[in-house]
Order: sequence, then structure tokens, then C-alpha cells
Amino acid sequence: MHISRPCLSSLICTLAAAAFLAGCSSTSTLQTAAPGKTAFESVKPGRFDGGRMWTFEDPPLSYFAEEYHFKPDTSWFNDVRLAALRYSGCSASFVSGDGLVMTNHHCVRQNLMAVQKEGEKLLETGFYAARLEDERKIPNAYLDQLVEIRDVTAGILSAMDTATTDERKVEARRKVIAAIQERAEKETGLRAQVVMLYNGGKYSLYLYRRYTDVRLVFAPELQAAHFGGEYDNFTYPRYAFDCAFLRVYENDAPLRSGHFFHWNSQGAKEGELVFVVGNPGRTGRLRTVDQLEYNRDFDYPFTLRLLEERMNLLQEYIAKYPQKKDTHLTQLLGISNGWKSYKGRLDGLRDNTLLERRRAFDHEFRKAVQSRPDLASKYGHLWTDISSAIRRLRSVAPENYGLRTSGLGVADLYSRACALVLLHHQRGKEESARMEAYRQPALPRTIAGMRAVQPVDEELEALTLTRQLRLMKDYLGAGDPIVRYALQGRTEEQAARTLVSQSRLKDSAYYVSLIEDSAAVENSDDPFIAMARMAYPRLERTAEIVREAQAKLQVNSALLGRALYDLYGTSIPPDATFTLRIADGIVKGYEYNGTKAPPHTTFYGLYDRYYSFRGEESWELAPRWKNPPPDLPLATPMNFASTNDIIGGNSGSPVINTQKEIVGLVFDGNIESLPGDFIFAEDKGNRTVSVHSAGILEGLRYIYKAHRIVTELETGARTK
Repeated sequence: MHISRPCLSSLICTLAAAAFLAGCSSTSTLQTAAPGKTAFESVKPGRFDGGRMWTFEDPPLSYFAEEYHFKPDTSWFNDVRLAALRYSGCSASFVSGDGLVMTNHHCVRQNLMAVQKEGEKLLETGFYAARLEDERKIPNAYLDQLVEIRDVTAGILSAMDTATTDERKVEARRKVIAAIQERAEKETGLRAQVVMLYNGGKYSLYLYRRYTDVRLVFAPELQAAHFGGEYDNFTYPRYAFDCAFLRVYENDAPLRSGHFFHWNSQGAKEGELVFVVGNPGRTGRLRTVDQLEYNRDFDYPFTLRLLEERMNLLQEYIAKYPQKKDTHLTQLLGISNGWKSYKGRLDGLRDNTLLERRRAFDHEFRKAVQSRPDLASKYGHLWTDISSAIRRLRSVAPENYGLRTSGLGVADLYSRACALVLLHHQRGKEESARMEAYRQPALPRTIAGMRAVQPVDEELEALTLTRQLRLMKDYLGAGDPIVRYALQGRTEEQAARTLVSQSRLKDSAYYVSLIEDSAAVENSDDPFIAMARMAYPRLERTAEIVREAQAKLQVNSALLGRALYDLYGTSIPPDATFTLRIADGIVKGYEYNGTKAPPHTTFYGLYDRYYSFRGEESWELAPRWKNPPPDLPLATPMNFASTNDIIGGNSGSPVINTQKEIVGLVFDGNIESLPGDFIFAEDKGNRTVSVHSAGILEGLRYIYKAHRIVTELETGARTK
């Protein structure tokens, strides 16, 4: 399964100090250039290395006509846009005129926990509402439908251009975007989001209708949806029944959805043109090679370490406390998914061929800018300025990441201590006008968040802190004052258990009392507060460098996006922004591991996988699948591969044909798709993996006896 919208993007990442020092060179080592030729002459960027995630405001009509002889009109795009939905870090779509919605099981996994009743285990048994009145309302769930798009580029660029420094440009952009959104929401009553495209070369205002009464209709067992477990995750061939159905209600009745995708019971066929319509999360395909090498040398290796350590920690904890498995299983699956995703990204960046294709594009792009005086005067400096900002980030990376105060891999008690120390420093000193603008409005929210603390699980906390101390020692060095204070000659595990046992911050009431007591924080002998006091001045110095470098990157990346847009227009789509896109492709297998993956898999393959791995948990069948009815057509396609361009956030996206009919449901990409974060390489086997519409229908009909849903999908309306 694709990780839903990149929930790990807030992690700050780096390598160990030794690797940091070794990785400071930004030169590449491609060895494949022919004699007498440069790498740029030997490696050429592909036409669609930047991907095929097209926006609805700028669909590539001439390309569709040229490539597929398909000429959709405005009405076609409007219907498709209004049938598509955004849901909880995923995508979804209307599939009947009565508000029935389709998405992935892994997108509703948390919802199952929220709606299950005492004694139920819906992850194990699945859920089916046999009657309309059995559909269960999901607390705090909502679906967003994109109803209007407006171009607001001119006003935002004008505001930025009048500012005099990088940080003021970023602040000017923030203010004008907030004003545009506030004004639009008052005017329309809709949800407003200004979307930055081409790194800020273009801005669109997206207006959404939000549906807040969302009810669960159907979800299979986790074992059926996640068949193959983490072994098969991000692979193909696959045999997963990763689907779920919801319903939107309005005024306590099913919504009459005027725009929805009709169901094609035959599904996608090999070689057929299909479109993925969904909300891809984030890509970085417009990053320069300097930025990508920073990801390769710093961000991704450290993120992998955090994810792997958390994954191992949770596995160890669940093995020790099996009664708590349900509480942590969803997080463990998400972390495992993220680890595999980031590993694929890093492997892609370490593939010299892929990186040199990006380097070749940078070279051609920069050369084209320099060849035009009007563009060279505005944009010629960008690559140098971006390189300078990256060097600044490299210079402080070990300190910046080794002293992280929150996020994955940071112990709760240390985060609490750092929040207290930061809060009281902010309160206790005169803030500049800039700091007032950036920090003060957030203080009430910060304090409210600090007060809403949860009880600390001491065993989990000690396991987390053990790994954090090991990380700090690796990145800051064994002789670092904070590391020496924390360890005091003990092992990381010994120190962690002692520090957790000694700290009074476990007492939530005591911790909350310190929020208003600066003197107590200043004089506290709590070991975590002592560590936070030692870290604060170093963090402040580092944060200033990081802030300046990131502001420079934001401004220059926006200018780079403008240059790209000026040169190539919309022939290159913008990076993904977790907003609606349409991606074209065809149903197609590919070669891998010396063999060939078929375009489709079938129910026959599902049972072969089960019997081939008999007794292994990952390939165990859910009970109702073990003895299928004799009339289940085993040759029915179950999953399929296609050349559409997707990324995390596309989970739950409908796959449609030219007639706007459902032929599949996206739930994953293959291993070869994971470098899609920075390059779309269809020629390297990048494939989207989807549940086939015929497989969904027959599974509902024969395995789950969900005849009410089957009829609604086939007719487009629910039975009365």
C-alpha cells in the first residue's frame, strides 16, 4: 500500500556525523559516458521524467489527442473532477448517485477502530452494513470535493516581488495567501486552499465542498486487504482486496450525488488507456541535483534509521505485551510502509543512471535559461544560490538533527522538557518584529497543546529514549556535553531507564504546573529539563542558520518554478501537492528479475499464493476466503498493473476509462515506482498497482454476499 499523504514529511533527517563529513561533495560518479562524450551527452532526460500528474486547470489536451487520439471536452473534465474526492490523507470517489464512495481499506483502517462496538474486532472480521440503517457514522470524518479553481498567481507574485529579503518574501506570501483564502471562504461558503504549483511559479485557489456526515458501508478483513503483508507491500504481482465503501449523508439521508463514476464490470484490459484521478501527496521532481544529493546524503538515510528503529521497537513491544497489539498495529503497519517507501527512494537516488538523467535535465534547463537574456537576468543566479543554501544546511546538519526536540524517535519526556524551556525563553526576552510575526500568534496554540498531555507508557518511553540517546551519540559524538550528561558512563539502555524513572515530568499535573512557572523551569533538577537547558542556545544558533537557508531555498525554488513555467509552460506538470490530478497510462505488465509480470493477476493466483506459503501469516487467507463457493469464477482478474504516475496520497484513487467508468482502484505502486519521489521512469518498470473492478464486484458478490452494494454498483443507485 502506498503510504497515505506523506505523513513522515515533517521528520528532519540526516546521516551520521562521519557520513556527513564524507558526503559533502556534490560531484557525481557516473561511469557510463562513452569515450569523448560528457555525461550530459551520454544520458538524456526522458520526455516524462517530470511525470504525468496533470492538473485539471491545465490538462494536456493536445498530448492526449496526439498520443491516444482521445479528445475529452470541458464537460468530461468537469464530470470527472466532481466525481473525485479527497479523504483523510487518501483519495476516493463517488460510485453511485446515492452518495456511495469507494476508497482503500488501508485508508479507513483507523475508522474501523473508531466505529467498532464493544467485543468487536473489525480489523479481523471486516464490516458489512446489510441494511442502510446499519451504516455507521465515522466520528470526525469528512470528504472534500473540488468544485471550483481560480488563478490567483498575479496577486501573490506581486506581493512577494515588493518584499526586500528572502524571509520577508516568504512572510508576504503567507499573508496574502491567508487573505485570499479568508476572503474566498466568506464569499462562497466553501473551503478555500491556495495551491502552490511549480514551486510557486503559479498559484491556484481551490474551492472545496466538504461533506461531514460520512458512514462506513463495507470493509473487508485486514488479512484480505493486506494479503501478503509487508513482504508483498510495494511489489507486483499482487493479490490484495484493498477496497472499502463509505456513504455521504446530507440532512440524515444519503446524498444525491449528481456526479459519480459508473461501474464497468469487465474492468481494465491489457493495452487499454486508463486514467488515475486522485490526490498525489508530495513529489520533488523540480528539485535541483544539489537538493537531491542532500536528500541522498542526509534526509533519507536518517529517515530510514528513524523508521527502522521505531518499527523494531514496536515489534519488540508488541511481542512483550501482545494484549496491546491492536493499539499499536496501525502505527506499526504505517511505519513499516514508510520504511519501505523511503528505502526505495534512497535506492533510486543511489542509482547513477536516474540521478544523471536529472542532472542532464538541470543542465539543459540552465542552458536554456542562460541562452535568453530576458530569462538569464531574472533566473541565471538560481542554481548558484540554491547550492549556497544547501551548503549552509550541510554545515549544521549533525547539530540540527542530533538535537531534535520532537517528532518520531524523540522521547515524550524530552519533548516536554524542550517545550517548557523554549516557551519560557520566548516569554522572557524581547522579541524582534520578525519574531513577533512568526512566533507569538502560535503561543496560545502551543500552550494549549502542552496542556493536552497524555499519560506516559514508561516501558515504551525507555525503549524510545534508548534509541534517541544512541542516535545523539552517533551524530553529536560521545564527547558532546549533553551526551556525556545523559550517559554518565552508562549504556544507552541503562541511562534511558534511569532518566525515565528519575523524571517528574511523567506526572502530567506537575508538568502542566510548570507551564506558568518560569522560575521552577530555570531551577529544576529534572534530568530532561537540564538537557533541554543545555541544548537551547545551540538549537537557537542552528535554527537561525536553518531558517535563513530554508527561506533562501523557498524563494529561489519559487523562482526556479517560474523559470520552468516561462520556458516549458504546462508541458511539464507541477510537483504533486495533495490536490487533484489526472494521470494517464495504459494497462501493461513489465519485465523483472529475469521474468515477466503479467498485466493482471487472478483469484487463481491468490489461492496459489496461499497454498504455496501454507502456514505463513503474511499469506494466510481470511476465514471466509478459505472455502470459496464453487461458482466463484477463479479466472476473474483481481489486481492489475498500469503505467500511470502515482505517489503516496493516490491510495483510493479511482482508475477510469475514457467513458468515465470505474475499471479499478489504486492501492499501491511497485518497488520500481518508489523513485517517483524525484523522477517518473516508466522505462524502468514504474507501475501503478490497482484492484480490478471485476475482482471487487465478484469478491463482494461471492465471498461477502454484499448484494446490496453489488446492485448499487451495477445500477448506479441503491435499492430502496
